Amino acid sequence: MVKRLLSAVLLLLVLAALAVAGGYVYWQSRLDAPVGVDEPTLYYVPPGAGFNQAIRELEEQGVVEDAWAFRLLARIDPERIPRLRVGEYRITPEMSAMDVMTLLGSSNVVTYPLTIPEGWTFRQMRARLDGADKLEHVTTDMSDEEVMALLDREDVYPEGWFFPDTYRYHLGMSDVDILRQSLARMEQVLAEVWESRDDDLTVETPYEALIMASLIERETGAPQERREIAGVFKRRMEQGMRLQTDPTVIYGMGERYAGRITYADLREATPYNTYVIDGMPPTPIAMPGRASLEAAVNPLPGDTLYFVSKGDGTHHFSRTLREHNNAVNRYIRNQ
Repeated sequence: MVKRLLSAVLLLLVLAALAVAGGYVYWQSRLDAPVGVDEPTLYYVPPGAGFNQAIRELEEQGVVEDAWAFRLLARIDPERIPRLRVGEYRITPEMSAMDVMTLLGSSNVVTYPLTIPEGWTFRQMRARLDGADKLEHVTTDMSDEEVMALLDREDVYPEGWFFPDTYRYHLGMSDVDILRQSLARMEQVLAEVWESRDDDLTVETPYEALIMASLIERETGAPQERREIAGVFKRRMEQGMRLQTDPTVIYGMGERYAGRITYADLREATPYNTYVIDGMPPTPIAMPGRASLEAAVNPLPGDTLYFVSKGDGTHHFSRTLREHNNAVNRYIRNQ
Protein backbone atom coordinates (compact mmCIF):
# COMPACT_ATOMS: atom_id res chain seq x y z
CA MET A 1 0.00 0.00 0.00
CA VAL A 2 2.76 2.40 0.94
CA LYS A 3 4.72 1.49 -2.18
CA ARG A 4 1.70 2.12 -4.35
CA LEU A 5 1.13 5.49 -2.65
CA LEU A 6 4.75 6.48 -3.13
CA SER A 7 4.58 5.47 -6.77
CA ALA A 8 1.48 7.58 -7.25
CA VAL A 9 3.10 10.58 -5.58
CA LEU A 10 6.21 10.15 -7.67
CA LEU A 11 4.11 9.92 -10.81
CA LEU A 12 2.28 13.09 -9.85
CA LEU A 13 5.57 14.86 -9.25
CA VAL A 14 6.88 13.74 -12.62
CA LEU A 15 3.71 14.86 -14.32
CA ALA A 16 3.84 18.19 -12.49
CA ALA A 17 7.47 18.65 -13.51
CA LEU A 18 6.60 17.85 -17.10
CA ALA A 19 3.70 20.28 -16.96
CA VAL A 20 5.94 23.01 -15.54
CA ALA A 21 8.59 22.27 -18.15
CA GLY A 22 6.00 22.27 -20.89
CA GLY A 23 4.48 25.47 -19.58
CA TYR A 24 7.90 27.07 -19.44
CA VAL A 25 8.66 26.04 -23.00
CA TYR A 26 5.30 27.37 -24.17
CA TRP A 27 5.81 30.62 -22.28
CA GLN A 28 9.24 31.09 -23.86
CA SER A 29 7.75 30.31 -27.27
CA ARG A 30 5.27 33.16 -26.76
CA LEU A 31 8.09 35.56 -25.89
CA ASP A 32 9.95 34.48 -29.00
CA ALA A 33 6.90 34.36 -31.27
CA PRO A 34 7.16 36.34 -34.51
CA VAL A 35 5.51 39.75 -34.54
CA GLY A 36 2.22 40.20 -36.33
CA VAL A 37 3.33 42.67 -39.01
CA ASP A 38 3.87 42.04 -42.72
CA GLU A 39 5.89 45.20 -43.38
CA PRO A 40 7.97 47.68 -41.36
CA THR A 41 5.71 49.42 -38.85
CA LEU A 42 6.36 52.44 -36.64
CA TYR A 43 5.51 52.41 -32.95
CA TYR A 44 5.83 55.54 -30.81
CA VAL A 45 6.78 55.52 -27.13
CA PRO A 46 5.53 58.85 -25.73
CA PRO A 47 7.07 60.61 -22.72
CA GLY A 48 6.08 58.93 -19.48
CA ALA A 49 4.94 55.70 -21.13
CA GLY A 50 5.63 52.51 -19.18
CA PHE A 51 5.87 48.82 -19.94
CA ASN A 52 2.22 48.02 -19.24
CA GLN A 53 0.95 50.73 -21.58
CA ALA A 54 3.32 49.64 -24.35
CA ILE A 55 2.50 45.94 -24.15
CA ARG A 56 -1.23 46.69 -24.06
CA GLU A 57 -1.03 48.93 -27.15
CA LEU A 58 1.16 46.44 -29.02
CA GLU A 59 -1.39 43.71 -28.35
CA GLU A 60 -4.28 45.95 -29.45
CA GLN A 61 -2.43 46.73 -32.68
CA GLY A 62 -1.77 43.04 -33.34
CA VAL A 63 1.99 43.39 -33.13
CA VAL A 64 2.22 41.12 -30.07
CA GLU A 65 -0.31 38.34 -29.57
CA ASP A 66 0.36 37.18 -26.00
CA ALA A 67 0.78 40.15 -23.69
CA TRP A 68 0.29 37.83 -20.71
CA ALA A 69 3.69 36.27 -21.38
CA PHE A 70 5.38 39.62 -20.88
CA ARG A 71 3.36 40.45 -17.79
CA LEU A 72 4.50 37.16 -16.33
CA LEU A 73 8.07 37.96 -17.32
CA ALA A 74 7.80 41.30 -15.54
CA ARG A 75 6.82 39.46 -12.35
CA ILE A 76 9.35 36.64 -12.30
CA ASP A 77 12.33 38.27 -14.09
CA PRO A 78 11.83 42.07 -14.13
CA GLU A 79 15.44 42.73 -15.10
CA ARG A 80 14.65 41.42 -18.59
CA ILE A 81 12.06 44.17 -19.06
CA PRO A 82 13.86 47.22 -20.51
CA ARG A 83 13.22 50.77 -19.41
CA LEU A 84 11.42 52.34 -22.35
CA ARG A 85 12.91 55.33 -24.17
CA VAL A 86 10.88 58.06 -25.87
CA GLY A 87 10.77 57.94 -29.65
CA GLU A 88 9.57 56.12 -32.73
CA TYR A 89 10.76 52.59 -33.38
CA ARG A 90 10.67 50.58 -36.59
CA ILE A 91 9.26 47.07 -36.07
CA THR A 92 10.09 44.67 -38.91
CA PRO A 93 8.52 41.30 -39.81
CA GLU A 94 11.60 39.24 -38.93
CA MET A 95 11.51 40.37 -35.29
CA SER A 96 10.23 38.33 -32.37
CA ALA A 97 8.00 39.76 -29.66
CA MET A 98 10.99 39.83 -27.30
CA ASP A 99 13.04 41.63 -29.95
CA VAL A 100 10.41 44.35 -29.95
CA MET A 101 10.60 44.83 -26.19
CA THR A 102 14.39 44.99 -26.37
CA LEU A 103 14.14 47.52 -29.21
CA LEU A 104 11.88 49.82 -27.18
CA GLY A 105 14.58 50.15 -24.55
CA SER A 106 17.37 50.85 -27.03
CA SER A 107 18.64 54.03 -28.66
CA ASN A 108 17.64 52.78 -32.12
CA VAL A 109 14.88 55.32 -32.58
CA VAL A 110 13.76 56.43 -36.03
CA THR A 111 15.45 59.73 -36.87
CA TYR A 112 14.83 62.38 -39.51
CA PRO A 113 17.36 64.71 -41.17
CA LEU A 114 17.15 68.49 -41.05
CA THR A 115 19.69 70.35 -43.18
CA ILE A 116 20.69 73.97 -42.62
CA PRO A 117 22.78 75.06 -45.65
CA GLU A 118 25.88 77.20 -45.34
CA GLY A 119 25.14 80.86 -46.00
CA TRP A 120 21.58 80.78 -44.73
CA THR A 121 20.28 83.42 -42.35
CA PHE A 122 18.77 82.79 -38.94
CA ARG A 123 15.38 83.74 -40.38
CA GLN A 124 15.70 80.99 -42.99
CA MET A 125 16.78 78.50 -40.33
CA ARG A 126 13.76 79.30 -38.20
CA ALA A 127 11.45 78.85 -41.20
CA ARG A 128 12.92 75.40 -41.87
CA LEU A 129 12.52 74.41 -38.23
CA ASP A 130 8.89 75.57 -38.30
CA GLY A 131 8.25 73.39 -41.34
CA ALA A 132 9.94 70.22 -40.04
CA ASP A 133 7.55 67.29 -39.65
CA LYS A 134 7.46 65.37 -36.36
CA LEU A 135 9.48 68.08 -34.60
CA GLU A 136 7.82 69.86 -31.69
CA HIS A 137 7.59 73.56 -32.48
CA VAL A 138 8.25 75.53 -29.30
CA THR A 139 9.72 78.74 -30.74
CA THR A 140 7.35 79.44 -33.64
CA ASP A 141 5.65 82.43 -32.04
CA MET A 142 8.74 83.73 -30.24
CA SER A 143 10.82 86.73 -31.25
CA ASP A 144 14.51 86.25 -31.98
CA GLU A 145 15.27 87.87 -28.64
CA GLU A 146 13.00 85.43 -26.81
CA VAL A 147 14.62 82.49 -28.60
CA MET A 148 18.10 83.60 -27.56
CA ALA A 149 16.95 84.11 -23.98
CA LEU A 150 15.54 80.57 -24.01
CA LEU A 151 19.02 79.41 -25.12
CA ASP A 152 20.65 81.33 -22.23
CA ARG A 153 22.16 83.89 -24.61
CA GLU A 154 20.32 87.03 -23.59
CA ASP A 155 21.38 90.17 -25.48
CA VAL A 156 23.19 88.10 -28.14
CA TYR A 157 22.21 88.86 -31.74
CA PRO A 158 21.45 85.44 -33.27
CA GLU A 159 22.79 85.89 -36.78
CA GLY A 160 25.84 83.74 -37.48
CA TRP A 161 25.82 81.88 -34.17
CA PHE A 162 24.29 78.64 -35.50
CA PHE A 163 26.42 76.12 -37.35
CA PRO A 164 25.09 75.04 -40.76
CA ASP A 165 24.95 71.26 -40.95
CA THR A 166 22.59 68.29 -41.19
CA TYR A 167 21.06 67.48 -37.83
CA ARG A 168 19.02 64.40 -36.98
CA TYR A 169 16.03 64.41 -34.68
CA HIS A 170 13.42 61.96 -33.50
CA LEU A 171 9.81 62.27 -32.51
CA GLY A 172 9.72 63.82 -29.06
CA MET A 173 12.47 66.36 -29.76
CA SER A 174 11.77 70.06 -30.26
CA ASP A 175 13.20 72.90 -32.33
CA VAL A 176 14.93 74.07 -29.15
CA ASP A 177 16.97 70.84 -29.14
CA ILE A 178 18.20 71.53 -32.69
CA LEU A 179 18.97 75.16 -31.89
CA ARG A 180 20.98 74.17 -28.83
CA GLN A 181 22.99 71.63 -30.84
CA SER A 182 23.66 74.12 -33.63
CA LEU A 183 24.66 76.91 -31.25
CA ALA A 184 27.02 74.67 -29.28
CA ARG A 185 28.54 73.39 -32.52
CA MET A 186 29.26 76.91 -33.81
CA GLU A 187 30.82 77.98 -30.53
CA GLN A 188 33.01 74.88 -30.56
CA VAL A 189 34.12 75.24 -34.20
CA LEU A 190 34.76 78.98 -33.84
CA ALA A 191 36.97 78.36 -30.80
CA GLU A 192 38.91 75.65 -32.64
CA VAL A 193 39.41 77.80 -35.73
CA TRP A 194 40.44 80.85 -33.71
CA GLU A 195 43.24 78.84 -32.12
CA SER A 196 44.72 78.21 -35.59
CA ARG A 197 44.59 81.86 -36.74
CA ASP A 198 47.42 83.74 -38.43
CA ASP A 199 49.34 86.20 -36.31
CA ASP A 200 48.83 89.12 -38.71
CA LEU A 201 45.08 89.67 -38.91
CA THR A 202 42.82 92.69 -39.18
CA VAL A 203 40.13 90.85 -37.20
CA GLU A 204 40.94 91.01 -33.50
CA THR A 205 38.35 88.77 -31.82
CA PRO A 206 36.57 85.49 -32.52
CA TYR A 207 33.35 87.42 -33.09
CA GLU A 208 35.02 89.61 -35.73
CA ALA A 209 36.25 86.41 -37.37
CA LEU A 210 32.66 85.15 -37.37
CA ILE A 211 31.52 88.36 -39.09
CA MET A 212 34.30 88.13 -41.68
CA ALA A 213 33.53 84.45 -42.32
CA SER A 214 29.88 85.32 -43.00
CA LEU A 215 30.95 87.84 -45.67
CA ILE A 216 33.18 85.23 -47.30
CA GLU A 217 30.40 82.64 -47.16
CA ARG A 218 27.95 84.92 -48.91
CA GLU A 219 30.45 86.04 -51.54
CA THR A 220 31.46 82.67 -52.93
CA GLY A 221 30.53 79.03 -53.03
CA ALA A 222 33.81 78.11 -54.74
CA PRO A 223 36.07 76.47 -52.12
CA GLN A 224 39.29 77.56 -53.84
CA GLU A 225 38.29 81.23 -53.64
CA ARG A 226 37.51 81.62 -49.95
CA ARG A 227 41.04 82.40 -48.75
CA GLU A 228 41.66 84.77 -51.66
CA ILE A 229 38.48 86.71 -50.92
CA ALA A 230 39.56 86.82 -47.27
CA GLY A 231 42.91 88.23 -48.46
CA VAL A 232 41.17 90.94 -50.50
CA PHE A 233 39.06 92.00 -47.52
CA LYS A 234 42.12 92.03 -45.25
CA ARG A 235 44.16 94.22 -47.61
CA ARG A 236 41.27 96.62 -48.20
CA MET A 237 40.84 97.09 -44.45
CA GLU A 238 44.58 97.60 -44.00
CA GLN A 239 44.57 100.31 -46.65
CA GLY A 240 41.48 102.03 -45.31
CA MET A 241 39.33 101.00 -48.28
CA ARG A 242 35.69 100.09 -47.83
CA LEU A 243 34.81 96.45 -48.32
CA GLN A 244 32.03 97.19 -50.83
CA THR A 245 30.49 93.74 -50.77
CA ASP A 246 26.96 93.38 -52.15
CA PRO A 247 25.70 90.73 -49.67
CA THR A 248 25.95 93.32 -46.87
CA VAL A 249 23.73 95.66 -48.86
CA ILE A 250 21.19 92.88 -49.34
CA TYR A 251 21.24 91.99 -45.66
CA GLY A 252 20.71 95.63 -44.69
CA MET A 253 17.69 95.81 -46.99
CA GLY A 254 16.01 92.99 -45.08
CA GLU A 255 12.67 91.84 -46.45
CA ARG A 256 12.69 94.69 -48.97
CA TYR A 257 15.19 92.78 -51.09
CA ALA A 258 13.38 91.36 -54.11
CA GLY A 259 16.21 89.79 -56.10
CA ARG A 260 18.21 92.78 -57.29
CA ILE A 261 19.99 95.83 -55.89
CA THR A 262 20.06 99.29 -57.48
CA TYR A 263 22.54 102.15 -57.34
CA ALA A 264 20.19 103.78 -54.85
CA ASP A 265 20.46 100.70 -52.65
CA LEU A 266 24.26 100.92 -52.82
CA ARG A 267 24.10 104.49 -51.56
CA GLU A 268 21.54 103.84 -48.82
CA ALA A 269 23.00 104.36 -45.36
CA THR A 270 22.29 101.23 -43.33
CA PRO A 271 24.47 99.77 -40.56
CA TYR A 272 25.34 96.91 -42.94
CA ASN A 273 26.02 98.71 -46.23
CA THR A 274 29.79 98.35 -46.69
CA TYR A 275 29.64 100.77 -49.62
CA VAL A 276 28.78 103.42 -47.00
CA ILE A 277 30.32 102.27 -43.71
CA ASP A 278 33.98 101.71 -42.93
CA GLY A 279 35.15 98.24 -41.98
CA MET A 280 32.87 95.30 -41.35
CA PRO A 281 29.16 95.35 -40.50
CA PRO A 282 28.23 95.16 -36.80
CA THR A 283 27.13 91.51 -36.92
CA PRO A 284 27.41 88.47 -39.18
CA ILE A 285 25.06 88.43 -42.15
CA ALA A 286 24.71 84.64 -42.46
CA MET A 287 25.77 81.30 -41.02
CA PRO A 288 29.28 80.45 -42.25
CA GLY A 289 30.61 76.93 -42.54
CA ARG A 290 33.97 75.72 -41.24
CA ALA A 291 35.78 76.43 -44.54
CA SER A 292 34.77 80.11 -44.47
CA LEU A 293 35.71 80.38 -40.80
CA GLU A 294 39.14 78.93 -41.56
CA ALA A 295 39.58 81.32 -44.50
CA ALA A 296 38.68 84.30 -42.31
CA VAL A 297 41.57 83.58 -39.94
CA ASN A 298 44.00 82.38 -42.64
CA PRO A 299 43.63 84.80 -45.56
CA LEU A 300 45.68 84.16 -48.69
CA PRO A 301 48.66 86.53 -49.08
CA GLY A 302 48.76 88.53 -52.30
CA ASP A 303 48.15 91.95 -53.81
CA THR A 304 44.63 91.73 -55.28
CA LEU A 305 42.17 94.35 -54.05
CA TYR A 306 39.09 93.76 -56.21
CA PHE A 307 36.94 90.92 -57.49
CA VAL A 308 33.89 90.60 -59.69
CA SER A 309 31.61 87.67 -60.42
CA LYS A 310 32.19 85.91 -63.73
CA GLY A 311 28.65 84.56 -63.74
CA ASP A 312 29.66 80.94 -63.30
CA GLY A 313 30.02 80.88 -59.51
CA THR A 314 33.63 82.07 -59.55
CA HIS A 315 35.28 85.52 -59.57
CA HIS A 316 37.89 87.49 -61.45
CA PHE A 317 40.44 89.03 -59.06
CA SER A 318 42.25 92.27 -59.90
CA ARG A 319 45.19 94.20 -58.49
CA THR A 320 44.28 97.65 -59.81
CA LEU A 321 41.07 99.62 -60.23
CA ARG A 322 41.69 99.85 -63.97
CA GLU A 323 41.97 96.09 -64.28
CA HIS A 324 38.85 95.71 -62.14
CA ASN A 325 36.83 98.12 -64.31
CA ASN A 326 37.85 96.18 -67.40
CA ALA A 327 36.70 92.98 -65.71
CA VAL A 328 33.38 94.61 -64.79
CA ASN A 329 32.88 95.65 -68.42
CA ARG A 330 33.72 92.14 -69.54
CA TYR A 331 31.64 90.13 -67.10
CA ILE A 332 28.85 92.46 -65.97
CA ARG A 333 28.06 95.32 -68.28
CA ASN A 334 28.28 93.26 -71.46
CA GLN A 335 25.63 90.98 -69.99
